[in-house]
Amino acid sequence: MQTNTPSRSTIRLTRRGRFALAALGAAVAGTAVAVPLLIMSDDGESRPTTLVVPEGWRASQVYAAVDKVLALPAGTTKKSLTKAQLKLPNEAEGNPEGYLFPATYPLDDTSTPEKLLSRMVDTANQKFNGAPIAAGAQRNAMNVYQAVTVASIVQAEAADKADMGKVARVIFNRLERGMPLQMDSTLNYALGRSTLRTTVTDTRADSPYNSYERMGLPPTPIDNPGEDAVRAAINPTPGDWLYFVTVKPGDTRFTADYAEHQRNVAEFNAQQQKPAEQRNG
Repeated sequence: MQTNTPSRSTIRLTRRGRFALAALGAAVAGTAVAVPLLIMSDDGESRPTTLVVPEGWRASQVYAAVDKVLALPAGTTKKSLTKAQLKLPNEAEGNPEGYLFPATYPLDDTSTPEKLLSRMVDTANQKFNGAPIAAGAQRNAMNVYQAVTVASIVQAEAADKADMGKVARVIFNRLERGMPLQMDSTLNYALGRSTLRTTVTDTRADSPYNSYERMGLPPTPIDNPGEDAVRAAINPTPGDWLYFVTVKPGDTRFTADYAEHQRNVAEFNAQQQKPAEQRNG
């Protein structure tokens, strides 16, 4: 088993080869907001009746979606945070990331950014503050906010639901060994992007979310996880894995051996050299 972290200039813990799945997810998420269910209002205009928040959206994406669905100027929802009086945990320090719970929210003529954000946070509190989540967090030596933070990384990193428990286990194994998480998803959050490509220069970014340079969990969640990711965070799959990479959709490989991981990453890189239509084969 690997007990020391290899050179940060060579390691790639979580490069996930899932372009096709990512593209499909973006299309579905985009449709959920761009083409919602419409009704005719009294003035004859079509208005959306629901807002769908997909699992894994960042707060910035939620703000933009609320602005769009309520036909408000860009930035309005983010500015409303100061008066929304959200019931967030103290650890959040007013930042709702992780607590804008993924769900379908009804809209009507009285909908405002403040009301929608409050409902999302209230829904998250109902989901997260129950006995099973609190007990599961405590069982893993965490508070609920830390469990949501782990879940947000799991949501961003896992190629599918079946991998979530294993990704959570990798996180815990690395924390227990005093290893940096080295998760590309946290670095992407720091840099305000979503990509499978991480350079050595990227890993030197000066940010508390740079888990290549900083030890422990990031200071906040990095997205808004769904229930499956939260369950995985408090019930990680047993295993000794320290590394994983999705070589291609449906083929995620977990290992405790760094040399084996290097071979898997080399295969991932070879896959990325192929034309897009051949990568899933």
